[in-house]
Amino acid sequence: MAKADVLIVGGGLAGLCCARRLQKEGVACLILEASDGVGGRVRTDVVDEFLLDRGFQVLLTAYPEALEQLDYDALELCAFLPGALVRYEGHFRRLADPWRGGASMMGSLFSPVGKFSDKLRLSSLRSSVMRRSIEEIFAAPDSSTLQNLRKRHFSHRMTDYFFRPLFGGAMLDTKLASSARMFEFIFKMFAEGDAAVPAKGMGAIPAQIAEGLAPGTVQLNCRVHSIGQGHVKLTTGEVLEAGEIVLATEGDEALRLAGESKKLSYRGACCFYFAAKEPPVDEPLLVISGSNRGPINNLAVMNLVAPTYAPKGEYLVSVTTVGMPSRDDKTMITAVRQQLKRWYGLVAEEWRLIRYYQIERALPSVFPLERVQSAQFADGLYVCGDHRATPSIQGAMESGRVAAETLLRKLKGEPELEPEATPETVAASDVGEDQGSV
Repeated sequence: MAKADVLIVGGGLAGLCCARRLQKEGVACLILEASDGVGGRVRTDVVDEFLLDRGFQVLLTAYPEALEQLDYDALELCAFLPGALVRYEGHFRRLADPWRGGASMMGSLFSPVGKFSDKLRLSSLRSSVMRRSIEEIFAAPDSSTLQNLRKRHFSHRMTDYFFRPLFGGAMLDTKLASSARMFEFIFKMFAEGDAAVPAKGMGAIPAQIAEGLAPGTVQLNCRVHSIGQGHVKLTTGEVLEAGEIVLATEGDEALRLAGESKKLSYRGACCFYFAAKEPPVDEPLLVISGSNRGPINNLAVMNLVAPTYAPKGEYLVSVTTVGMPSRDDKTMITAVRQQLKRWYGLVAEEWRLIRYYQIERALPSVFPLERVQSAQFADGLYVCGDHRATPSIQGAMESGRVAAETLLRKLKGEPELEPEATPETVAASDVGEDQGSV
């Protein structure tokens, strides 16, 4: 195995972006990835010519880190239409983005999903996040998303039928107990750009970054057993030496390797992929459930967004539920199918289940939320990942870059740039294991 100045444990987005930044400065690094491919939770499987992302995911094109790191043209991004179809009182109601104009603007304003006053408050919320920078959003005191919405006087109907399924679905928290900073950040990203997927699936994102690294940088099927001062021991017994080590794994594994006994909190999700002969919707729109009747949070026909997601003559229907099921797989699948039949009729019984993903650790849960936490854990040891930043593609990529830049400052003999302390940051250190971080 090639020698390196820096060993990076984990080949997800954080590890890949860390390696890219280090190599740009001429620092030799090696990524040790336990699985058979890069990407971490951002992977795409090919099954019967269908592209199946490991859980429903989208790239918000306004993410500043993605804009810097990725070649959007090469990814051939395909965007969802702005807005959503909301299942409301037994019917689908289109809630378009009124700020993007079009004939549906007035229909959106007078949609029964929420009161007219809610639409005015939505405009006020949009103006608020648009005029503030991301730094200003994260500098504000944190609260729960639900508290934020109540402070803005949104009706219970608007909260339950729009914010819970759409933004609660994006944060995998339909109780809206997660960070208001994260909510406002996501709202800003939706307002400034598109929700899109690459033509070759979400796995094309880490693949593009990996292709830009020096040959031999990524070593697959290399599981790390333990780490020590200046060395890493693999499960094969092989010991690799390096001056610096970066832990870019998921949070609990990073804690284990760092010798910490804490456990992080996570939010889970399940994703069902069905093959259909006819699409249940005829536009590349996200369908969200505005009802508590049934487990489904959202649905999308993926090849209406990106035609390459399914073979000709078939349609790929993605269905997502939030949280981990308390029932066995057969019962869960039956519950999803029953809700699909209520929505679309008996034709939904004919849909063929291609694959069912359970993602227990889909997103880390951190509160209060900082944009990026300090990367240095100990002398010669650094930690990055979306558990150290915003739980998102943006957070994973940004955290990896920041870890590399922190390490580079050390190699150059420069002091680390400490993040500014806030009352919420100080309080977080005393919260306990369920809110803790590396």
